[in-house]
Amino acid sequence: MWNELKAYRASVDNRSILSLFDSDPGRGGNFSASFGDMLFDFSKTNIDAKALDLLIKLAEGADLAGRRDAMFSGEKINETEGRAVLHTALRNLDGGPVLVDGADVMPEVLATLDRMEGFAANVRDGIFKGQGGKITDVVNIGIGGSDLGPVMALQALMPYADGPKCHFVSNVDGAHVSDVLRPLDPATTLVIVASKTFTTIETMTNAQTARAWMSEKVADPAAQFAALSSATEKTAAFGIDASRVFGFEDWVGGRYSMWGPIGLSVMLAIGGPAFRAFLRGAQAMDNHFKAAPLAENLPVLLALVGIWHHQICGYPSRAVLPYEQRLLRLPAYLQQLEMESNGKRVSMDGADLEVVSGPIVWGEPGTNGQHAFYQLIHQGTGVVPCEFMVGAQGHEADLAHMHRLLVANCLAQSEALLRGRSLEEATAIMAAKGLEGAELERQARHRVFPGNRPSTTLVYPLLTPEIFGQIVALYEHRVFVEGVILGINSFDQWGVELGKELATALGPVVAGEKGTEGKDGSTALLVETIRKHGG
Repeated sequence: MWNELKAYRASVDNRSILSLFDSDPGRGGNFSASFGDMLFDFSKTNIDAKALDLLIKLAEGADLAGRRDAMFSGEKINETEGRAVLHTALRNLDGGPVLVDGADVMPEVLATLDRMEGFAANVRDGIFKGQGGKITDVVNIGIGGSDLGPVMALQALMPYADGPKCHFVSNVDGAHVSDVLRPLDPATTLVIVASKTFTTIETMTNAQTARAWMSEKVADPAAQFAALSSATEKTAAFGIDASRVFGFEDWVGGRYSMWGPIGLSVMLAIGGPAFRAFLRGAQAMDNHFKAAPLAENLPVLLALVGIWHHQICGYPSRAVLPYEQRLLRLPAYLQQLEMESNGKRVSMDGADLEVVSGPIVWGEPGTNGQHAFYQLIHQGTGVVPCEFMVGAQGHEADLAHMHRLLVANCLAQSEALLRGRSLEEATAIMAAKGLEGAELERQARHRVFPGNRPSTTLVYPLLTPEIFGQIVALYEHRVFVEGVILGINSFDQWGVELGKELATALGPVVAGEKGTEGKDGSTALLVETIRKHGG
């Protein structure tokens, strides 16, 4: 099927996307799909009915439905680690039992959610006072999925944030923890340490630094710590009371974890009811993904567009462009989700992949990006498929005129990518300005836009907790679908390990406790240079 798709793409390679609208007046509706109040439009791509049919057959041939059902039912589809993949269980608020090794995990999931909600309410209501009378600030210490998810979610849901102010520390660079802690009062600060094993070196180094900072002012530093971890012996050794420890199982991967205890900082900020609405939005997308036919299934269609652009057309990257300032961190979140999940080189059986794996994912909110990298997207020699998203409304009713301008910019960018501007049109524009001859041609050529550049657009009514949950779950399932079609395990991340191992070995070398024997010439030179400058 891969070869058939590539052959078909080659046969239509010179066709303009705009011509598809000329031949099909209903193309906008025919190549879009809805879920609730959300619309996914992929009509501004070179996918036609035959291409879509081939893509769906590709998914069917990979047993997408079977792999999807296996994931939701608790089978150990993360085969290299022997684990189930059940982040969906964390938002299965009323969906019935979920079995792992024959045991229903839902009672513990829901009990942990209730405990989180109770603790969050106590902090928000001033019942849990800390040692300064009231918790005014929360510092979440984590890295990877234990940081990116909550940071992104809290930014997205800021209109609902009426609890303590939340701050985030992830980088082991001392500047990060120093800059975050400096303006805070230890007595009124709650520190959350997010590490499943309570051994993540960056997180635990920052946690020890925060504890030392806390001890300068409060009598019992550990009394103002909470832990998001399953390593109860280690959290107890740190001094954190079991009532403030919230664990999760190994079937929750880090980059899929904010639906459970890793989302505690978000719950503290927006409250339990809004957090549950966030979960319900994701659960609704889960149900849609499980039940909708492939040709009407938003995660499947989003994935198939991605497969078409990257594996079939050969475009190496994709830009995620939310026209929503509060989705500032979504591109970075999706970068981890996609590139850590599908940045693989072997299939499930260990054989080399016969097609390229995941794309480079990047982006920035509009309209900021328009004044940065859109130049390359519009006139660069390479093609970058763009994924726009925009809300029909903003939260600021008194600034509705600004939101209309934002929406107009979003729609204009996708239209400009589609239509472009011909040399004839550019020549006419410059001739009207009085240019002629060779200078007219030279200036006109600078103003040509090739157009015929693909994009998709996701439209939703308003960025509420429920809609936000739907958006994140949509992209999670998109990554899963792409991984199934590629035949890879999207739920391990062995590529993260080698650098960690080498960093551990290099620590004593950088500190001058060991020599550089056995290191390559470059690494040895760099270590010597750093030592020379006092590092």
